Amino acid sequence: MRTFAHTLWDLAAAEVRAEEEGTCGDEAEKDAHAGCERTVVFMGSKAGGKTTILLRFLDRDEAPKPTLALEYTFGRRARGHNTPKDIAHLWELGGGMSLADLVQIPITSPHVSDLSVVLVVDLSKPSALWGTVEKLLHAALSQVEKASALPQRPRESGRHHQQGQQSRGLRILPKEHPDRELISPFPVPLLLIGSKFDVFQDFESEKRKVICKTLRFLAHYYGASLIFTSSKSETTMSKARSFVSHLAFGTERGKSVSTDPSKPLVVPAGMDSLSQIVDVDIGTLHARNPLDLWKKVFERVFPPESTKEHAELKDPARDPQYKEPLIDSMRAQKDQVPPLGFLLPVATPSE
Repeated sequence: MRTFAHTLWDLAAAEVRAEEEGTCGDEAEKDAHAGCERTVVFMGSKAGGKTTILLRFLDRDEAPKPTLALEYTFGRRARGHNTPKDIAHLWELGGGMSLADLVQIPITSPHVSDLSVVLVVDLSKPSALWGTVEKLLHAALSQVEKASALPQRPRESGRHHQQGQQSRGLRILPKEHPDRELISPFPVPLLLIGSKFDVFQDFESEKRKVICKTLRFLAHYYGASLIFTSSKSETTMSKARSFVSHLAFGTERGKSVSTDPSKPLVVPAGMDSLSQIVDVDIGTLHARNPLDLWKKVFERVFPPESTKEHAELKDPARDPQYKEPLIDSMRAQKDQVPPLGFLLPVATPSE
């Protein structure tokens, strides 16, 4: 009897740790010594530093290369001596917003319950910031909802997953938090990373404040964590590694907070509030919800890029970042050759 009770206590304790530490969710029901598997999807601004952050997390000392459409790698981590390793399936979406539809490949029904999303935005290009966040999160959200609605394993029924999404909102902000009715937590754990802080810190003070407050608002609204990084700062890259590791392996992410616009931001999910973010007169604006309201404020300072300037490239073969001189010249020659039908003589009625 004591052994049985002890086993039940171990299982209960493991489930509580899974909730508090962000471990494998349903995996907590399994053997405490079994390895967990999680999926982390990286997306964001084109050439915004996603690969650099991913390589730093994997502790790989190699030069980053442009991501071709959608790339996959994985990471492993042992919990202790002689125990199975936890596995993190890592997907990186290239092309900025142009290939957003490809999220349907990594975001699938079997993996949606252990999914996390990392969204990297380029701080050096504020005019593209809101559009990048809006389109990519919409694409990811649509696919998460679609995957959640599909038949899943018995333990991952749609009802169970829906309850998980609701409880996630409760865990981010307590019941008594004044912002609970004003935010819309993303259905899976989300991390916002502002890259290229080394360029951003040279912006005018007022512009830095607008960008910082906007990203703080977006992170708070979606129940996400927010950090700023620079590939030239080991301190910020180490912080990014810690937050990504929390999503991938359930490790401790730290609870320090920094909201000074002159320094790299660090705001763990649930550690901010609208009263601390908002200091502008937005009462005169009209919008359907706080998200639309803040979008209007931001676009007053940073008008969005025009459609022509930000034309979406659906064919990666024509993207200049993937150019290969030898292959491109051969393709150009092929395109100049007229079709076979053009070379054949055409019969006339007199013939």
